[in-house]
Amino acid sequence: MTYQLHEHSDAAVAAQAQAEAVASALKQALAEKGRAVLAVSGGKSPIAFFEALSQFDLDWKNVGITLVDERIVPVNHADSNTGLVHQYLLKNKAAAAGWIPVIAEDADEAALADSEQAVAFALQHYQQPDVLVLGMGGDGHTASLFPQAPQLDKGLDLSNEVPLLHTTPVTAPHERISMTLAAIEKTPTVLLAIAGADKKEVFDQAAATVDKKFPVSFVLNSEKVACHVHYTR
Repeated sequence: MTYQLHEHSDAAVAAQAQAEAVASALKQALAEKGRAVLAVSGGKSPIAFFEALSQFDLDWKNVGITLVDERIVPVNHADSNTGLVHQYLLKNKAAAAGWIPVIAEDADEAALADSEQAVAFALQHYQQPDVLVLGMGGDGHTASLFPQAPQLDKGLDLSNEVPLLHTTPVTAPHERISMTLAAIEKTPTVLLAIAGADKKEVFDQAAATVDKKFPVSFVLNSEKVACHVHYTR
C-alpha cells in the first residue's frame, strides 16, 4: 500500500485538514527552494478547501498556483476551473500567489478549437508541482485521466516525458488538458480528496489493484507516490 487514509467526520473538518497539510508541504518546499508550486483540481468539491487554504500565513508571493487539469474552454466559461480557482483560492492572503496559466486568458472558443495548440500554450507555462491535490470521479478518473478516453494509455505511459496531454472524456463534457501519470509521480506531496460511501467503494476497488477501469488506481498503487487520501464519510 502506498497511500495513507485520513478519515474525517464532515466536510468542514476535511477541508481544514487538507488545507493544513498543503500549507505544511508548501512551507517545506519554500524553506528548501525559496519557491513552491501547488497544482489543484477543480469542480465544486474543493471550494471549502480553497477558502481555508487562502487564509494561511505563507510566503504566498513565492508560491505559484496552477491546475492538475482543465477543460479547454474560455476562462470566463461557467465550467472553467481557472475561474473557480481565481474566485475561491486566489484571495485573502493567497491573493499574493502567482498564477501559472493552463488556458490563455484571452482565448475564445474559436482559438481553443485546436486542442493541441491549447496544450502547447499550457506546456509553455508548465512548472513541475511540489504539491498537488487530486480529486476522484465516481468512474474512478483522476485529473482528466478518464477510463475509456482514447488518450488514456498515453497519459498512463511512464516513458512519456511530456507532462501534459489533451484528453477526450467519453463520460464527461469538454475536451481537457491533464497532467500525466509520470508528472504526478514526480510530485513530492500528493493528496487525494474523496467524499461519500459511493466514492469510497470505488476507491477501495482502485486501491486493491491497478486497473484501467479506475485510472486513479495507478496513483494509489504507484511505488513512487506516497498519497495522502482525505476521506469524508
